[in-house]
Amino acid sequence: MKLPKLGLTTKKSLKGYLYVSPFLIGFFAFFLIPLIQTVVFSLSELKIVTTGYTITPVGLDNYNTALFVDPDFVPTLTNTVINTLIDIPAILIFSFFIAVVLNQKFRGRTLARLIFFLPVILTSGVVAQMEINDVMNQALVQDAEFMLGGQHFVSFLLGLNLPPAFVQYIVTVVDRIGPVIEASAIPILIFLAGLQSIPPDLYEVADVEGITGWEKFWMITFPLVSPMILTNAIFIIINSFTSPRNEMVRFIGENTWSRGGYGVSAAMALLYFLSIGAILALVVLVTSRRVVYLE
Repeated sequence: MKLPKLGLTTKKSLKGYLYVSPFLIGFFAFFLIPLIQTVVFSLSELKIVTTGYTITPVGLDNYNTALFVDPDFVPTLTNTVINTLIDIPAILIFSFFIAVVLNQKFRGRTLARLIFFLPVILTSGVVAQMEINDVMNQALVQDAEFMLGGQHFVSFLLGLNLPPAFVQYIVTVVDRIGPVIEASAIPILIFLAGLQSIPPDLYEVADVEGITGWEKFWMITFPLVSPMILTNAIFIIINSFTSPRNEMVRFIGENTWSRGGYGVSAAMALLYFLSIGAILALVVLVTSRRVVYLE
């Protein structure tokens, strides 16, 4: 029996499914049942008993409590979403700029790459908790915010005839410069991989044609790195929303056994999950149409 011949598009699709198959297997094996259980808990009242726990269906009461009764959930969720939306372009711009610099040939390039990857180590596990509780570190961050976010800095930017809205965004980013730098390590590596995957022949042809460096950046580098921009945007959103330092993650964890109980906490987690999904869908919808893939 002859197997049917597969077209190029079908082969690429199969390779894509093969690439994501570990994630799909992991999701169905380890995450699907807990997700369904969380949905059930969010629609129930959970009580701890000597034999384990009991659940009593309460419909959408837990969601009503989270959205309209709890005074802190909606403001905390709104603040978390706003901070993430502020961080996305700042992290993308910073990490892309650093990746372009680190992609150049210069003495000490390996050490420089190591330095920019250090935030991944410094923000993991016990080290991250130590930094959160480090009073001296917090004081230094506050000093930096004072120097770069003060009135003199704002006046300097306004003196450059920059739009006030843009100035306000810069000041807001400066206030969050620590999280921006910490979240840029992985995006820098992804951008570096994208920059190094660009065929050098394209730059050689551009040199023969007399194209300037600025034109090469906008006509070759930026379009071919656009898939990495989409990848990094998705990574930044997920990483920001699931970080242990995230205000919303801490809020849900701290209120699991207080206020409305476990059911309300499960409802909050699902509402938070839907918010993340909506933002991811919006970002993919807006950016995917402008992504250039090198065949």
